[in-house]
Amino acid sequence: MSAKIESLPRYVPDAPWPLYAFVPGRGLPHPISDPDGHSFGSTPAVEAFDPARWPESRAYLRGVDLFNYGYYWEAHEVWEGIWRGYDRSQTPALFLQGLIKLAAAGVKTREGVVQGVTRLAADAAAHFREIHNRPDGGNEYCGLRADALESLARGVEREACVLRNERDRGPRVVFSFALRPGESAT
Repeated sequence: MSAKIESLPRYVPDAPWPLYAFVPGRGLPHPISDPDGHSFGSTPAVEAFDPARWPESRAYLRGVDLFNYGYYWEAHEVWEGIWRGYDRSQTPALFLQGLIKLAAAGVKTREGVVQGVTRLAADAAAHFREIHNRPDGGNEYCGLRADALESLARGVEREACVLRNERDRGPRVVFSFALRPGESAT
């Protein structure tokens, strides 16, 4: 799962990158609520999402791209748009919530909040473990392996780190892994 950013695939290559990777408290405009934000006034569209047809979901795959390239806040927002279309007890909602929490752990890493990283990563791991144990879940879900996701989230929880003095506007990948749906389900 380790990956260099230059070698990562783009799953939605025609989607432009945001102008910056938002990190609360870094002096950048809030992407949605500030008129200078990179997505001012927009809200993630609630997309009908069929987990069995994940390769057709631009929103799901856009979230993967954003996550892999260090746009954690933005990935969280995209996946939340899909998540809103489900009852919270449904398996797709649980899976998406795990991804959302993993992305939020990336934001907390960049903010320098170790407790937030560990809590969010532990929550994500618990969601992925539950997916693996559900009859309509299983180990492979939306092109990813639930057991691998749980293990990765546990690693983030154990090795929580923070980035200090981050002043750049660009994305910064903080995890040593990438999500690669459909590639050996990892």
